[in-house]
Amino acid sequence: MSSAYSTREDSSSSPDGRTFDPDLAFLSRFSGPLMLLARAMLAYIFVLSGLTYIGEYAGVADYMQTNGVDGRLLPLVILTELGGGLLVLVGLKTRWAAIALFGFCLLTALLFHMGADQAVHFNKNVAMAGGFLSLAIFGPGGWSLDAWRKRALQGPGK
Repeated sequence: MSSAYSTREDSSSSPDGRTFDPDLAFLSRFSGPLMLLARAMLAYIFVLSGLTYIGEYAGVADYMQTNGVDGRLLPLVILTELGGGLLVLVGLKTRWAAIALFGFCLLTALLFHMGADQAVHFNKNVAMAGGFLSLAIFGPGGWSLDAWRKRALQGPGK
């Protein structure tokens, strides 16, 4: 078959009658809760970091200064991490928050993790940026405030 998409006929059946789903299409039935889980996993580190930065404000500002970034930008960092993380978590203005965190991850990788001893952190930030870019493109899913607001604006029965 030349098509890139497989069909049910392409699937392999096991002796007990179950059909193997090579494309994992069954995941679409759970897209709402799985997208909520994915958003929570992406948001986790940012919410935690934002809260930590509030408690360790002076130390974080000094660390930023040591890396050539003005410590007076720390309130913006906290707003981006904590605020953006919470918006992604609940799925409100998700695409905007995801774009902001996408850029934040790339800037963090370039400004703080370019050293040879920082390769893991650099790669982690690039990977998270990719996750946020995907979230910005595909949206937050059905279990989000964005989806709830869209349904509420459309009215019942639409």
